[in-house]
Amino acid sequence: MLTSGISILSIIIILFIAFNFILEYVLDSLNAKSWDMPIPKELEGIYDTEKYEKARKYHQARAQLAKISSILGTIGITVFILMKGFAWMHLQVATFSDSSIIQALLFFGIFSIASDIIGLPFELYGIFVIEEKFGFNKMTWKTYISDKVKGYIIGGIIGGILLSLFVWFYSIAGNKFWIYAWILFAAFSIFFAMFYTSIIVPLFNKLNPLEEGTLRHKIEVFATKINFPLTNIFVIDGSKRSTKANAYFSGLGSKKTIVLFDTLIKEQTEDELVSVLAHEVGHYKMKHIQKGMFIGILQMGALLFILQLFINKPALSQALGLQTDVPIFHLGLIAFSLLYSPISMITGIFMNIRSRKNEFEADNYAKENIGTGEHLISALKKLSVNNLSNLQPNKWYVFFHYSHPPLLARVQNLLK
Repeated sequence: MLTSGISILSIIIILFIAFNFILEYVLDSLNAKSWDMPIPKELEGIYDTEKYEKARKYHQARAQLAKISSILGTIGITVFILMKGFAWMHLQVATFSDSSIIQALLFFGIFSIASDIIGLPFELYGIFVIEEKFGFNKMTWKTYISDKVKGYIIGGIIGGILLSLFVWFYSIAGNKFWIYAWILFAAFSIFFAMFYTSIIVPLFNKLNPLEEGTLRHKIEVFATKINFPLTNIFVIDGSKRSTKANAYFSGLGSKKTIVLFDTLIKEQTEDELVSVLAHEVGHYKMKHIQKGMFIGILQMGALLFILQLFINKPALSQALGLQTDVPIFHLGLIAFSLLYSPISMITGIFMNIRSRKNEFEADNYAKENIGTGEHLISALKKLSVNNLSNLQPNKWYVFFHYSHPPLLARVQNLLK
């Protein structure tokens, strides 16, 4: 049955939600004002007046959509907690089965689908109105629906297996369940890092080896120079969804792969592309991916250890409105995630600080091994302009949210 009244833990959860909303609102407001600042000397000329105004309006449109979504989302989750919606959902799924695994699968499955449906209007407006209006969207309805269906299937299979094992460990291992769960998630993280590009990406995009030509020759010459085993360099058809360009490095050991977006190849000169690739190789040479994964696994272990200290407390389930003397795992997991949010925010800040440091190091590696930072600077400028990026976002917004340094900081670093 449902509890009467509201507990102190419920109030704390709502206060955390309100704090996060206020913080994001303040950061977004500060960042919006950054567009009123003059373009810095180092970046003069990369935006003409018309393009800069287009970039400003693009970010205003995205920010307005995010603000409306945030307000409605905050109100929605707060009302849902006050109305004891999570507890009511549990009571409904409990009528289908006594199995804690099946209950958890039904609970999180329904919650995920409902959340996706609620967010669907904002997602569609963002893609087919805002991105379309500013010339980015290339996604057809067929591609969008196909992505959705595939996402549901893959997420359902992978998420269902991981969640089932997680609940099973909890049911058989007692307070030691976190150790088994840690091993499971660590193994999955390593597997995902190694095979994401070769297994998951092809389900959504076409990956083709970079064809023979002057670009590949220049890349091979550079790879030989730095003793990089160039085996997997692919071009991805990013243009089927957006005009925005990117490149990334993934994988471990023999499974390492460099992926260049076809839009990036279209926009950049060959020297600029080699510099971008040198930056990605820099991440590999400096073991940023391995170190990041190691830190992530340690963080997951710490999170799971803290979780096992509290998950057996019926107070977590009661905080979501269920009158019970027995802890309900999936309700406890939801309550814990909401209460853990301040710590999650702090760890996220430190991970972003580390990520920005890694980007500077990869930039420096490219500069040192290419012999100049000129080509990388021009490549970064083109990326920023073509993506209508904010040239000098608010420093506090960067501190909380940016995994990459702003363009100005990267250019200043490369000019040293």
